[in-house]
Amino acid sequence: MLNPFSRRDALYGLGASLGSVAFSALLAEETRTATGPLSPRPPQIAPRATRCIFLMMDGGPSHIDTFDPKPRLNDLHLKEFLRNDQMQSAMSSGKRYYVASPFQFRKAGASGMDMATNWEHLAGVADDLCYYRGCQVDSVNHPTALYQMNTGNRFGGDPALGAWTTYGLGSENQDLPGFVVLPDVSLPQGGAANWGNGFLPAHYQGTTFRAKGAPILDLAPHPAITRDHQRRNLDLLAQLNQQHAADRPGNSTLAARMESYELAFRMQAEVPGLLDLSQETAATQALYGMGEEPTDAFGRRCLLARRLVQQGVRFVQLYAGTWDSHDAIERAHGSLVKQVDKPIAGLIADLKRTGLLDSTLVVWCGEFGRSPDNGVRMGTAFGRDHNPKAMTVWMAGGGVKAGHIVGATDELGAEAVECVHHVRDLHVTLLHLLGLDDNRLTYFHGGRFKQLSQFGGAVIKELLA
Repeated sequence: MLNPFSRRDALYGLGASLGSVAFSALLAEETRTATGPLSPRPPQIAPRATRCIFLMMDGGPSHIDTFDPKPRLNDLHLKEFLRNDQMQSAMSSGKRYYVASPFQFRKAGASGMDMATNWEHLAGVADDLCYYRGCQVDSVNHPTALYQMNTGNRFGGDPALGAWTTYGLGSENQDLPGFVVLPDVSLPQGGAANWGNGFLPAHYQGTTFRAKGAPILDLAPHPAITRDHQRRNLDLLAQLNQQHAADRPGNSTLAARMESYELAFRMQAEVPGLLDLSQETAATQALYGMGEEPTDAFGRRCLLARRLVQQGVRFVQLYAGTWDSHDAIERAHGSLVKQVDKPIAGLIADLKRTGLLDSTLVVWCGEFGRSPDNGVRMGTAFGRDHNPKAMTVWMAGGGVKAGHIVGATDELGAEAVECVHHVRDLHVTLLHLLGLDDNRLTYFHGGRFKQLSQFGGAVIKELLA
Protein backbone atom coordinates (compact mmCIF):
# COMPACT_ATOMS: atom_id res chain seq x y z
CA MET A 1 0.00 0.00 0.00
CA LEU A 2 1.32 3.45 -0.87
CA ASN A 3 2.16 5.83 1.94
CA PRO A 4 -0.69 8.40 2.19
CA PHE A 5 1.85 11.06 3.25
CA SER A 6 3.85 12.26 0.27
CA ARG A 7 7.17 14.08 0.15
CA ARG A 8 5.23 17.26 -0.61
CA ASP A 9 3.24 16.84 2.61
CA ALA A 10 6.46 16.65 4.59
CA LEU A 11 8.05 19.58 2.80
CA TYR A 12 5.06 21.85 3.44
CA GLY A 13 6.13 21.78 7.07
CA LEU A 14 9.61 23.05 6.31
CA GLY A 15 9.94 26.81 6.27
CA ALA A 16 13.72 27.10 6.43
CA SER A 17 15.94 27.66 3.40
CA LEU A 18 16.77 23.98 2.84
CA GLY A 19 13.08 23.11 2.86
CA SER A 20 12.36 25.85 0.34
CA VAL A 21 15.13 24.64 -1.96
CA ALA A 22 13.99 21.05 -1.70
CA PHE A 23 10.39 22.03 -2.31
CA SER A 24 11.36 24.00 -5.42
CA ALA A 25 13.29 20.99 -6.72
CA LEU A 26 10.30 18.75 -6.11
CA LEU A 27 7.95 21.12 -7.93
CA ALA A 28 10.36 21.24 -10.88
CA GLU A 29 10.41 17.45 -11.07
CA GLU A 30 6.62 17.26 -10.87
CA THR A 31 6.39 19.75 -13.74
CA ARG A 32 8.81 17.60 -15.75
CA THR A 33 6.71 14.49 -15.05
CA ALA A 34 3.48 16.27 -15.92
CA THR A 35 4.81 17.26 -19.36
CA GLY A 36 6.07 13.73 -19.98
CA PRO A 37 9.16 12.41 -18.17
CA LEU A 38 10.84 11.41 -21.43
CA SER A 39 9.65 14.33 -23.54
CA PRO A 40 12.58 16.02 -25.37
CA ARG A 41 14.23 18.83 -23.44
CA PRO A 42 16.70 21.45 -24.64
CA PRO A 43 20.37 20.83 -23.85
CA GLN A 44 22.00 22.89 -21.14
CA ILE A 45 24.99 23.77 -23.33
CA ALA A 46 25.72 23.49 -27.05
CA PRO A 47 25.83 19.73 -27.79
CA ARG A 48 28.37 17.95 -29.98
CA ALA A 49 26.19 14.78 -30.01
CA THR A 50 22.50 14.08 -29.51
CA ARG A 51 22.72 10.35 -28.67
CA CYS A 52 25.19 7.80 -27.32
CA ILE A 53 26.09 4.16 -27.99
CA PHE A 54 28.20 2.77 -25.15
CA LEU A 55 30.14 -0.46 -25.82
CA MET A 56 31.01 -2.03 -22.45
CA MET A 57 33.61 -4.82 -22.56
CA ASP A 58 32.72 -6.48 -19.27
CA GLY A 59 35.70 -8.02 -17.46
CA GLY A 60 38.40 -5.47 -18.24
CA PRO A 61 40.14 -5.74 -21.63
CA SER A 62 43.92 -5.40 -21.67
CA HIS A 63 45.08 -2.08 -23.10
CA ILE A 64 48.57 -3.61 -23.47
CA ASP A 65 47.22 -6.25 -25.86
CA THR A 66 44.79 -4.10 -27.85
CA PHE A 67 45.55 -0.38 -28.29
CA ASP A 68 48.59 0.53 -26.14
CA PRO A 69 51.70 -1.48 -27.16
CA LYS A 70 54.56 -1.83 -24.68
CA PRO A 71 57.68 -3.15 -26.46
CA ARG A 72 59.69 -2.80 -23.22
CA LEU A 73 57.87 -5.91 -21.96
CA ASN A 74 59.59 -7.96 -24.68
CA ASP A 75 62.89 -7.42 -22.84
CA LEU A 76 61.37 -8.26 -19.45
CA HIS A 77 59.26 -11.26 -20.49
CA LEU A 78 59.18 -13.94 -17.74
CA LYS A 79 61.50 -11.92 -15.47
CA GLU A 80 60.36 -12.58 -11.90
CA PHE A 81 60.18 -10.08 -9.05
CA LEU A 82 58.52 -9.65 -5.66
CA ARG A 83 55.88 -7.02 -4.96
CA ASN A 84 54.27 -6.02 -1.68
CA ASP A 85 51.16 -4.16 -2.77
CA GLN A 86 48.44 -5.62 -0.59
CA MET A 87 46.88 -2.20 -0.04
CA GLN A 88 45.61 -2.46 -3.63
CA SER A 89 44.83 -6.14 -3.90
CA ALA A 90 46.18 -9.51 -2.79
CA MET A 91 46.30 -10.54 -6.45
CA SER A 92 48.96 -7.91 -7.18
CA SER A 93 51.29 -9.01 -4.37
CA GLY A 94 53.86 -11.73 -3.96
CA LYS A 95 56.03 -13.41 -6.57
CA ARG A 96 55.28 -12.14 -10.05
CA TYR A 97 56.66 -12.11 -13.59
CA TYR A 98 56.37 -9.77 -16.55
CA VAL A 99 54.34 -10.81 -19.59
CA ALA A 100 55.05 -9.55 -23.09
CA SER A 101 52.07 -9.19 -25.39
CA PRO A 102 51.54 -12.21 -27.65
CA PHE A 103 50.05 -9.89 -30.29
CA GLN A 104 51.83 -7.89 -32.96
CA PHE A 105 50.97 -4.20 -33.41
CA ARG A 106 50.72 -1.83 -36.35
CA LYS A 107 49.98 1.82 -37.04
CA ALA A 108 46.45 1.82 -38.46
CA GLY A 109 44.93 4.47 -40.69
CA ALA A 110 46.45 7.68 -41.97
CA SER A 111 46.60 8.93 -38.38
CA GLY A 112 48.76 5.97 -37.26
CA MET A 113 46.59 4.67 -34.43
CA ASP A 114 48.28 1.89 -32.43
CA MET A 115 46.29 -1.30 -32.86
CA ALA A 116 46.98 -5.02 -32.43
CA THR A 117 46.95 -6.71 -35.83
CA ASN A 118 44.11 -9.08 -34.88
CA TRP A 119 41.76 -6.09 -35.02
CA GLU A 120 41.44 -6.66 -38.75
CA HIS A 121 38.23 -4.72 -39.39
CA LEU A 122 38.50 -1.93 -36.80
CA ALA A 123 41.73 -0.83 -38.50
CA GLY A 124 39.57 0.26 -41.43
CA VAL A 125 37.89 2.95 -39.31
CA ALA A 126 40.98 3.85 -37.24
CA ASP A 127 40.89 7.48 -38.38
CA ASP A 128 37.46 7.90 -36.79
CA LEU A 129 38.71 6.84 -33.34
CA CYS A 130 40.04 8.91 -30.45
CA TYR A 131 42.08 6.97 -27.87
CA TYR A 132 42.20 8.16 -24.28
CA ARG A 133 44.98 6.56 -22.22
CA GLY A 134 44.81 8.74 -19.11
CA CYS A 135 41.68 7.38 -17.37
CA GLN A 136 41.92 5.88 -13.88
CA VAL A 137 39.37 4.26 -11.56
CA ASP A 138 39.49 3.35 -7.87
CA SER A 139 38.62 -0.33 -7.63
CA VAL A 140 40.26 -3.60 -8.68
CA ASN A 141 37.06 -5.59 -8.11
CA HIS A 142 34.73 -6.19 -11.04
CA PRO A 143 31.35 -5.25 -9.48
CA THR A 144 32.56 -2.05 -7.81
CA ALA A 145 34.60 -1.01 -10.84
CA LEU A 146 31.64 -1.65 -13.16
CA TYR A 147 29.38 0.38 -10.90
CA GLN A 148 31.88 3.23 -10.90
CA MET A 149 32.31 3.20 -14.68
CA ASN A 150 28.55 3.04 -15.22
CA THR A 151 27.22 5.20 -12.38
CA GLY A 152 30.13 7.11 -10.84
CA ASN A 153 29.63 5.31 -7.52
CA ARG A 154 31.61 2.18 -6.60
CA PHE A 155 28.96 0.95 -4.22
CA GLY A 156 25.96 0.92 -6.54
CA GLY A 157 22.54 2.42 -6.08
CA ASP A 158 23.18 5.60 -8.08
CA PRO A 159 21.74 6.41 -11.52
CA ALA A 160 23.60 5.12 -14.55
CA LEU A 161 25.08 7.46 -17.14
CA GLY A 162 22.21 6.56 -19.48
CA ALA A 163 19.68 7.41 -16.78
CA TRP A 164 21.28 10.82 -16.18
CA THR A 165 21.33 11.46 -19.93
CA THR A 166 17.63 10.73 -20.42
CA TYR A 167 16.80 12.67 -17.24
CA GLY A 168 18.54 15.69 -18.71
CA LEU A 169 17.51 15.43 -22.35
CA GLY A 170 14.47 13.17 -22.53
CA SER A 171 14.03 11.05 -25.63
CA GLU A 172 13.18 11.80 -29.25
CA ASN A 173 10.79 8.83 -29.54
CA GLN A 174 7.97 8.59 -27.01
CA ASP A 175 7.05 5.08 -28.18
CA LEU A 176 10.36 3.58 -27.04
CA PRO A 177 12.38 3.74 -23.81
CA GLY A 178 14.95 6.52 -23.72
CA PHE A 179 17.67 4.22 -22.34
CA VAL A 180 18.00 0.70 -23.79
CA VAL A 181 20.48 -1.98 -22.68
CA LEU A 182 21.53 -4.95 -24.84
CA PRO A 183 23.20 -7.40 -22.43
CA ASP A 184 25.30 -10.43 -23.20
CA VAL A 185 24.01 -13.95 -22.55
CA SER A 186 24.79 -13.49 -18.85
CA LEU A 187 24.46 -10.22 -16.97
CA PRO A 188 27.62 -8.36 -15.92
CA GLN A 189 28.82 -8.58 -12.35
CA GLY A 190 26.59 -6.39 -10.22
CA GLY A 191 23.60 -7.13 -12.46
CA ALA A 192 20.90 -4.66 -13.41
CA ALA A 193 22.14 -2.01 -10.97
CA ASN A 194 24.66 -1.15 -13.70
CA TRP A 195 21.82 0.47 -15.66
CA GLY A 196 19.46 1.40 -12.82
CA ASN A 197 17.74 4.72 -12.18
CA GLY A 198 19.05 4.91 -8.59
CA PHE A 199 17.39 7.82 -6.81
CA LEU A 200 15.99 9.27 -10.06
CA PRO A 201 12.36 8.49 -10.89
CA ALA A 202 11.81 5.03 -12.35
CA HIS A 203 11.18 6.41 -15.86
CA TYR A 204 14.92 6.77 -16.39
CA GLN A 205 16.15 3.24 -15.71
CA GLY A 206 17.57 1.20 -18.58
CA THR A 207 15.22 -1.22 -20.35
CA THR A 208 16.85 -4.47 -21.46
CA PHE A 209 16.14 -5.79 -24.95
CA ARG A 210 17.09 -9.13 -26.40
CA ALA A 211 18.57 -8.88 -29.89
CA LYS A 212 17.08 -12.18 -31.01
CA GLY A 213 13.63 -13.66 -30.42
CA ALA A 214 11.11 -11.72 -28.32
CA PRO A 215 12.84 -8.43 -27.37
CA ILE A 216 10.92 -8.24 -24.09
CA LEU A 217 9.24 -11.29 -22.63
CA ASP A 218 5.44 -11.06 -22.38
CA LEU A 219 5.35 -7.80 -24.36
CA ALA A 220 2.69 -9.14 -26.74
CA PRO A 221 -0.84 -9.56 -25.29
CA HIS A 222 -2.75 -12.82 -25.32
CA PRO A 223 -4.10 -13.55 -28.83
CA ALA A 224 -7.66 -13.38 -27.51
CA ILE A 225 -7.18 -9.79 -26.31
CA THR A 226 -7.71 -7.23 -29.07
CA ARG A 227 -5.86 -3.91 -29.09
CA ASP A 228 -9.17 -2.08 -28.59
CA HIS A 229 -10.00 -4.24 -25.59
CA GLN A 230 -6.57 -3.63 -24.14
CA ARG A 231 -6.94 0.13 -24.70
CA ARG A 232 -10.25 0.19 -22.79
CA ASN A 233 -8.68 -1.75 -19.91
CA LEU A 234 -5.79 0.69 -19.72
CA ASP A 235 -8.15 3.68 -19.79
CA LEU A 236 -10.08 2.28 -16.84
CA LEU A 237 -6.87 1.54 -14.94
CA ALA A 238 -5.59 5.05 -15.67
CA GLN A 239 -8.83 6.56 -14.35
CA LEU A 240 -8.54 4.63 -11.09
CA ASN A 241 -4.84 5.46 -10.73
CA GLN A 242 -5.49 9.16 -11.37
CA GLN A 243 -8.10 9.20 -8.62
CA HIS A 244 -5.60 7.53 -6.30
CA ALA A 245 -2.80 9.92 -7.33
CA ALA A 246 -4.96 13.02 -6.82
CA ASP A 247 -4.93 12.35 -3.06
CA ARG A 248 -1.16 11.77 -3.08
CA PRO A 249 0.49 14.64 -5.00
CA GLY A 250 4.16 14.21 -5.72
CA ASN A 251 4.13 10.41 -5.68
CA SER A 252 6.59 9.68 -8.50
CA THR A 253 6.36 5.90 -8.05
CA LEU A 254 2.69 5.82 -9.01
CA ALA A 255 3.27 8.25 -11.88
CA ALA A 256 6.07 6.06 -13.21
CA ARG A 257 3.89 2.97 -12.97
CA MET A 258 1.10 4.65 -14.91
CA GLU A 259 3.49 5.82 -17.62
CA SER A 260 5.10 2.38 -17.89
CA TYR A 261 1.72 0.83 -18.75
CA GLU A 262 1.22 3.37 -21.53
CA LEU A 263 4.77 2.99 -22.84
CA ALA A 264 4.39 -0.79 -22.94
CA PHE A 265 1.18 -0.39 -24.93
CA ARG A 266 2.90 1.86 -27.46
CA MET A 267 5.91 -0.45 -27.63
CA GLN A 268 3.71 -3.38 -28.65
CA ALA A 269 3.20 -1.67 -31.99
CA GLU A 270 6.68 -0.15 -32.36
CA VAL A 271 9.16 -2.77 -31.15
CA PRO A 272 8.42 -5.84 -33.33
CA GLY A 273 9.14 -3.96 -36.55
CA LEU A 274 12.16 -2.22 -35.06
CA LEU A 275 13.75 -5.53 -34.09
CA ASP A 276 13.05 -7.20 -37.43
CA LEU A 277 16.64 -7.08 -38.66
CA SER A 278 15.64 -8.95 -41.81
CA GLN A 279 14.44 -5.55 -43.09
CA GLU A 280 18.10 -4.61 -43.51
CA THR A 281 19.84 -5.41 -46.78
CA ALA A 282 22.06 -8.47 -47.05
CA ALA A 283 25.04 -6.14 -47.48
CA THR A 284 24.25 -4.31 -44.23
CA GLN A 285 23.80 -7.56 -42.31
CA ALA A 286 27.13 -8.79 -43.68
CA LEU A 287 28.78 -5.53 -42.61
CA TYR A 288 27.97 -6.40 -38.99
CA GLY A 289 28.91 -10.07 -39.31
CA MET A 290 25.36 -11.35 -38.97
CA GLY A 291 24.87 -14.96 -39.97
CA GLU A 292 28.54 -15.67 -39.31
CA GLU A 293 30.33 -17.18 -36.36
CA PRO A 294 31.58 -15.95 -34.00
CA THR A 295 30.23 -12.47 -34.86
CA ASP A 296 26.48 -13.06 -35.22
CA ALA A 297 25.39 -12.45 -31.60
CA PHE A 298 27.30 -9.20 -31.05
CA GLY A 299 26.67 -8.12 -34.63
CA ARG A 300 22.92 -8.29 -33.99
CA ARG A 301 23.30 -6.09 -30.93
CA CYS A 302 25.39 -3.54 -32.83
CA LEU A 303 22.93 -3.37 -35.73
CA LEU A 304 20.02 -3.06 -33.32
CA ALA A 305 21.86 -0.22 -31.55
CA ARG A 306 22.10 1.66 -34.84
CA ARG A 307 18.38 1.10 -35.51
CA LEU A 308 17.49 2.26 -32.00
CA VAL A 309 19.40 5.55 -32.16
CA GLN A 310 18.09 6.08 -35.68
CA GLN A 311 14.57 5.86 -34.23
CA GLY A 312 15.31 8.43 -31.53
CA VAL A 313 16.47 6.36 -28.53
CA ARG A 314 18.80 8.62 -26.58
CA PHE A 315 21.23 6.13 -24.99
CA VAL A 316 22.01 2.51 -25.93
CA GLN A 317 24.47 0.37 -23.99
CA LEU A 318 25.83 -2.94 -25.31
CA TYR A 319 27.69 -5.55 -23.27
CA ALA A 320 30.29 -8.08 -24.39
CA GLY A 321 31.56 -10.19 -21.50
CA THR A 322 34.35 -12.49 -20.28
CA TRP A 323 37.32 -10.15 -20.91
CA ASP A 324 38.79 -11.12 -17.51
CA SER A 325 41.88 -12.89 -18.91
CA HIS A 326 44.09 -13.91 -15.99
CA ASP A 327 45.34 -16.88 -18.01
CA ALA A 328 46.11 -17.65 -21.66
CA ILE A 329 45.47 -14.10 -22.84
CA GLU A 330 46.46 -14.93 -26.41
CA ARG A 331 43.64 -17.45 -26.70
CA ALA A 332 41.12 -15.56 -24.54
CA HIS A 333 41.54 -12.06 -25.96
CA GLY A 334 42.09 -13.48 -29.43
CA SER A 335 38.69 -15.17 -29.33
CA LEU A 336 36.93 -12.11 -27.90
CA VAL A 337 38.40 -9.74 -30.49
CA LYS A 338 37.12 -12.03 -33.25
CA GLN A 339 33.60 -11.75 -31.78
CA VAL A 340 33.46 -7.96 -31.61
CA ASP A 341 35.93 -6.62 -34.21
CA LYS A 342 33.77 -6.83 -37.33
CA PRO A 343 30.50 -5.76 -35.62
CA ILE A 344 32.08 -2.68 -34.02
CA ALA A 345 33.81 -1.64 -37.24
CA GLY A 346 30.53 -2.23 -39.08
CA LEU A 347 28.66 -0.07 -36.59
CA ILE A 348 31.02 2.89 -37.03
CA ALA A 349 31.05 2.53 -40.82
CA ASP A 350 27.25 2.25 -40.92
CA LEU A 351 26.76 5.29 -38.68
CA LYS A 352 29.06 7.20 -40.99
CA ARG A 353 27.25 5.94 -44.11
CA THR A 354 23.84 6.97 -42.73
CA GLY A 355 25.07 10.39 -41.61
CA LEU A 356 24.62 9.56 -37.91
CA LEU A 357 28.23 9.39 -36.72
CA ASP A 358 28.72 13.15 -36.29
CA SER A 359 25.73 13.31 -33.94
CA THR A 360 26.26 9.94 -32.22
CA LEU A 361 28.89 9.52 -29.52
CA VAL A 362 30.33 5.98 -29.52
CA VAL A 363 32.29 4.91 -26.42
CA TRP A 364 34.35 1.71 -25.97
CA CYS A 365 35.81 0.66 -22.62
CA GLY A 366 35.93 -1.88 -19.81
CA GLU A 367 35.78 -1.31 -16.08
CA PHE A 368 39.60 -1.14 -15.78
CA GLY A 369 42.78 -2.16 -17.63
CA ARG A 370 45.22 -5.03 -17.05
CA SER A 371 48.62 -5.31 -15.38
CA PRO A 372 51.90 -5.78 -17.28
CA ASP A 373 52.65 -8.79 -15.09
CA ASN A 374 50.99 -11.83 -13.58
CA GLY A 375 51.27 -13.79 -10.36
CA VAL A 376 53.32 -16.98 -10.25
CA ARG A 377 50.89 -19.84 -9.76
CA MET A 378 50.82 -23.49 -10.79
CA GLY A 379 52.71 -23.40 -14.07
CA THR A 380 53.14 -20.32 -16.26
CA ALA A 381 49.97 -18.60 -17.42
CA PHE A 382 50.52 -15.72 -19.81
CA GLY A 383 47.64 -13.60 -18.55
CA ARG A 384 47.19 -10.36 -16.64
CA ASP A 385 45.65 -9.14 -13.39
CA HIS A 386 43.37 -6.15 -12.82
CA ASN A 387 44.75 -2.62 -13.14
CA PRO A 388 42.71 0.46 -12.16
CA LYS A 389 45.56 2.88 -12.89
CA ALA A 390 45.90 2.33 -16.64
CA MET A 391 43.41 1.58 -19.39
CA THR A 392 42.39 2.64 -22.88
CA VAL A 393 39.00 4.19 -23.53
CA TRP A 394 38.26 5.07 -27.12
CA MET A 395 35.50 7.19 -28.60
CA ALA A 396 34.22 7.97 -32.07
CA GLY A 397 31.87 10.57 -33.57
CA GLY A 398 29.98 13.04 -31.43
CA GLY A 399 32.55 15.85 -31.31
CA VAL A 400 35.66 13.93 -30.22
CA LYS A 401 39.10 14.49 -31.76
CA ALA A 402 39.16 11.77 -34.42
CA GLY A 403 42.50 10.20 -35.32
CA HIS A 404 44.18 11.34 -32.10
CA ILE A 405 45.74 9.64 -29.08
CA VAL A 406 45.27 11.59 -25.85
CA GLY A 407 47.25 10.75 -22.73
CA ALA A 408 49.85 8.04 -22.19
CA THR A 409 50.85 5.26 -19.82
CA ASP A 410 54.36 4.47 -18.58
CA GLU A 411 56.75 2.21 -20.51
CA LEU A 412 55.22 -0.92 -18.95
CA GLY A 413 51.56 0.12 -19.17
CA ALA A 414 51.26 -0.01 -15.40
CA GLU A 415 50.04 3.54 -14.78
CA ALA A 416 48.75 6.57 -16.68
CA VAL A 417 51.33 9.36 -16.74
CA GLU A 418 50.02 11.98 -19.18
CA CYS A 419 46.66 13.79 -19.19
CA VAL A 420 45.67 11.73 -16.15
CA HIS A 421 42.06 12.05 -15.02
CA HIS A 422 39.77 10.18 -12.70
CA VAL A 423 36.78 8.51 -14.34
CA ARG A 424 34.54 11.26 -12.94
CA ASP A 425 36.18 13.67 -15.41
CA LEU A 426 35.48 11.23 -18.24
CA HIS A 427 31.81 11.20 -17.19
CA VAL A 428 31.71 15.01 -17.07
CA THR A 429 33.22 15.07 -20.58
CA LEU A 430 30.69 12.60 -21.98
CA LEU A 431 27.83 14.68 -20.54
CA HIS A 432 29.44 17.81 -21.99
CA LEU A 433 29.55 16.26 -25.46
CA LEU A 434 25.84 15.44 -25.12
CA GLY A 435 24.99 19.03 -24.16
CA LEU A 436 24.73 18.55 -20.39
CA ASP A 437 26.58 20.35 -17.58
CA ASP A 438 27.35 18.02 -14.68
CA ASN A 439 27.12 20.89 -12.20
CA ARG A 440 23.63 21.81 -13.42
CA LEU A 441 22.36 18.28 -14.05
CA THR A 442 21.40 17.58 -10.44
CA TYR A 443 18.65 15.88 -8.47
CA PHE A 444 17.66 16.63 -4.88
CA HIS A 445 17.90 13.46 -2.82
CA GLY A 446 18.93 12.60 0.72
CA GLY A 447 19.08 16.22 1.78
CA ARG A 448 21.35 17.49 -1.01
CA PHE A 449 21.62 17.95 -4.74
CA LYS A 450 23.37 14.98 -6.31
CA GLN A 451 25.18 14.69 -9.64
CA LEU A 452 26.86 11.99 -11.74
CA SER A 453 30.39 13.04 -10.77
CA GLN A 454 29.44 12.81 -7.05
CA PHE A 455 31.11 16.14 -6.18
CA GLY A 456 32.15 17.79 -9.43
CA GLY A 457 34.72 17.26 -12.12
CA ALA A 458 36.44 18.82 -15.12
CA VAL A 459 35.91 18.44 -18.86
CA ILE A 460 38.91 16.74 -20.52
CA LYS A 461 39.34 19.40 -23.19
CA GLU A 462 42.06 17.47 -25.02
CA LEU A 463 39.39 14.99 -26.19
CA LEU A 464 37.21 17.64 -27.86
CA ALA A 465 37.43 18.36 -31.57
